Amino acid sequence: MNALLTPRRLLIALLALLAAPATQARAADLNESTEKAMKAASAKVAPTVVKIETAGGAEMVPGGPKKGGGPPPAGIRKGTGPTTGLIVDADGFIITSAFNFANKPTDIFVTIPGRPQRLVAKVVAHDQTRMLTLLKVDAKDLPVPSAFPKSGIDIGQWSLALGRTSDPDAEHPPSMSVGIVSATNRIWGKAIQTDAKTSPVNYGGPLVALNGQVYGVIVPASNRAEGETAGVDVYDGGIGFAVPLEDILAVLPRLKQGQELKRGLLGINPQGNDAYNASPIIGAIQPDSAAARAGMKVGDKITEIDGKKIPNFSTVQHVLGPKYDGDEISVKVMRGDKEMEFKGVKLQGTNTAYVSAFLGLLPMRDDPGPGVEIRYVYPKSPADIAGLKIGDRVMKLAPAAAPALTPIQNRSALLRALQQLTPGVEIKIEVKRKEGDKVETVTAKLIAAPDTLPEKVPLPSSAGKALEGQPKPKGKEPKDPFGPGCGDADEDASFGDDKKEDEKKEDKKDDKPKVETGFIKRTNEALGREYWVYIPGNYDANKSYGLIVWFHDTTEASKDGEKVGRTFRDVCEDHNFILVGPKSGNKDGWVPSETEIVMQDVKTVLGQYTIDKTRVVAHGQGNGGQMAFYVGFNARDIFRGVGTVGAVLGTNPKENIANQPLSFFISGGDKDPLIKDIKESKDLLIERRFPVVFREMKESGKEYFDAATFAEFIAWLDSLDRV
Repeated sequence: MNALLTPRRLLIALLALLAAPATQARAADLNESTEKAMKAASAKVAPTVVKIETAGGAEMVPGGPKKGGGPPPAGIRKGTGPTTGLIVDADGFIITSAFNFANKPTDIFVTIPGRPQRLVAKVVAHDQTRMLTLLKVDAKDLPVPSAFPKSGIDIGQWSLALGRTSDPDAEHPPSMSVGIVSATNRIWGKAIQTDAKTSPVNYGGPLVALNGQVYGVIVPASNRAEGETAGVDVYDGGIGFAVPLEDILAVLPRLKQGQELKRGLLGINPQGNDAYNASPIIGAIQPDSAAARAGMKVGDKITEIDGKKIPNFSTVQHVLGPKYDGDEISVKVMRGDKEMEFKGVKLQGTNTAYVSAFLGLLPMRDDPGPGVEIRYVYPKSPADIAGLKIGDRVMKLAPAAAPALTPIQNRSALLRALQQLTPGVEIKIEVKRKEGDKVETVTAKLIAAPDTLPEKVPLPSSAGKALEGQPKPKGKEPKDPFGPGCGDADEDASFGDDKKEDEKKEDKKDDKPKVETGFIKRTNEALGREYWVYIPGNYDANKSYGLIVWFHDTTEASKDGEKVGRTFRDVCEDHNFILVGPKSGNKDGWVPSETEIVMQDVKTVLGQYTIDKTRVVAHGQGNGGQMAFYVGFNARDIFRGVGTVGAVLGTNPKENIANQPLSFFISGGDKDPLIKDIKESKDLLIERRFPVVFREMKESGKEYFDAATFAEFIAWLDSLDRV
């Protein structure tokens, strides 16, 4: 009966057959009308879309400052070729993405539709917060596009990404990629998001609405990084960004006058690292910043900015993101139970560089507290002068002027407390003595963090209680989140021989999960790329392990992960480190676009083992060191140190940040042709007030660390959590 058509079912089927041609016809008509509208919109804007070509400049971005001749420094390769721009003023002003000039070209040429010859262009000004560049050509009466009102931009609207690079004839229509507006108010309130295909082909070109008005100018962008190349690593990934043209036109008069527009900074850092859930409490204030000048204080809870309610620090970033240097805002805070309002707070384009405060001790790790046990005191440091000793416990701490001392529960609390303070501040410390459990209060005056390393690395460094109070891990061994096959091991027998006997004879009553150790090759199946991990044979989940991310150079020896693992084997076992080695997919060396892929490998390892977040280090040699610099600065939520051998920093480093401290160990051979550039890299970092240890190896060229420098590098690795 079920297989037969009832009269009712037969009628429905006949009606469907009769309706199908009409439905198909309507769909065809809709598709045709949409296609016509898209072509019309592109044609309307096309006369304002220009081709930009450059000559000269660096082929590698960043490339180290080169003085005195010699071979060019190592760098990260930038694509070359024509780029796109958009006319914004009839008198020859053209806006484009700052990415198009990241290689600092010496000559710029613009081809305008309807004009027979290329025109020479000059740079007028930069918008450094939205990463835009204004050009000027000698031309008049140019067509100018109409801006789509920001208030009318909605998610789901058609968006057309136009570029003028692939066709040598500027009279032809621009290239077009079709998508929708997928989000608004992105990149801290500065950009529209689209799923239309964006890349260097159309960076600087317009994102166009179906009515022929321009939403904005296409740029690479990232929430996690800044600079001309920020966001380039995810192009063609289904997410693109455009700065609203309405915003550009609002500041165009300032740009036309040659003003360099900088981001407006309040000069504060949050208390803790949770920008989305925690209350927006000020954890640190930069000296002489807008917040400091206004009278804000550490511990103030921000409740409103310009009348907008502030539930978390992410909202602070969204409200301040679109602001420029010199803009004024009003801020309301709660100080204790009292509400305070600061009006006319003038934002600044730069902050006084944050300087890490130094007490002079190494804390014992994986000690749940209360208090923090001291495992090393730096000679002649404030801690030493105050009489602190190895084995004493720091119980409370506060600035000397504070009404009461704040209890210090554990190492993380101690690190946070000192990150909020600056050199020159006098503090009081309640200390519980190792001998006799006597409690005393001492005074110390903080200093700037020196480049001093421990005379002898103190061991043990862990109390072995990292999991105390946490749920027991389930399963027999950590799994790779990318699925089956990603954690398959190809273990080197030479590493297997070094496993401890007590691991082989595991107590069956012990509930600890089995963890594979030694040299392990893995494949990220989703991306088809390999990486490797070295887990020390004495791995213990109750101890927190530092993570060294090795960026190989282009040499075969540097790519040999097993050799690198053998070099670090004793270090990993004695000082509690795990090694991970991503592999570049580019035969010429690392490129910025590999950053996100590398971070997938790193985050996989972070999620599998007990990792000490204060000791996550990017380490590399040559081009690998260049990549270590790049990743360290562009993934500052993860990395706390960068160690390089024979590598050049390149462009100016970013600011030091209180709650995302970054330390450096830089080395080079005295016979390396790049040694002058390596030293300049060191000087640039010191100028920005980063803690830097620099070692020049004698009678050395481009080799890896010599024995003495390697020993100092290990001491630096093991003291990254110093306070």
